[in-house]
Amino acid sequence: MKKKLIIVPTDFSKVGHTALNHAVKVAQTTASHILLVHIVPDVEFLTEAKAKLVAAQKLAKEEYQFEIDVLARVGTIYEDVSEVVEELDASLVIMGTHGLRGMQFITGSRALRVVTGGNVPFLIVQEKEIGPNGYDDIVVPLDLNQETKQKLNLVAATAKYFNSKVHIIVPGETDDFLKNQITRNMNFAKSYFDELGIPYTTHISEEKSDDFDDAVIRHAHDVKADLICIMNLPGSSLAHIIGTNYVQNIITNKDHIPVMVLNPKETTTVSIFGAYSGIG
Repeated sequence: MKKKLIIVPTDFSKVGHTALNHAVKVAQTTASHILLVHIVPDVEFLTEAKAKLVAAQKLAKEEYQFEIDVLARVGTIYEDVSEVVEELDASLVIMGTHGLRGMQFITGSRALRVVTGGNVPFLIVQEKEIGPNGYDDIVVPLDLNQETKQKLNLVAATAKYFNSKVHIIVPGETDDFLKNQITRNMNFAKSYFDELGIPYTTHISEEKSDDFDDAVIRHAHDVKADLICIMNLPGSSLAHIIGTNYVQNIITNKDHIPVMVLNPKETTTVSIFGAYSGIG
């Protein structure tokens, strides 16, 4: 079988190195290749970019004893990352963000421009390196959207690879209609993980959907999460209850917990962690 491919965009900064750190562990666990990509705005920068990539390639071999491939490309990160993913049939993108501020590379508010429209999961990291066991504890927010359940297959496959415990969190709605929708989504998730034998916990937050990002971040801190898995649903939430800053706030969380972001799909897509589809 052909090995799966992980794309790692880099600007050679600390967060770029952290993204590679995560990628190596994920690649080793899932038997995948890594392609380190640096995108420059003009052809005049290609020679320097290639030299930096060769140095990074050598460093990866020395530091991780892992062979990676490299690619320098002219373009913009907002368009070319997705194009590289499609051209090379990659399965996952792991990239760094400088939080809410940054220079050359993407910030939290701009990261979504890269993620939106992507056909594969994006793992977004800040400066926290991956733990020795990978992702022991995964927080999974479930909100009012039917699409939110699409990430469960991805979470389950990740949990199987890393022997993770899953922590389900839902908003604390008081309206009967909203509360029933939340309960259905949570019961679906519980049955799904029970069937697969994946350990999990459940938590109903004190916050409603309009403050759900804060609840997710706090719960991730409380359970010492190694990963948060969310859907990218800008402006499409039920009655627009969840604000447009929901995803941005989570990926720039102050604990620097890595965040897996998934775009909703109508058709099945396969990643290195497993398949996910539009469920129910």
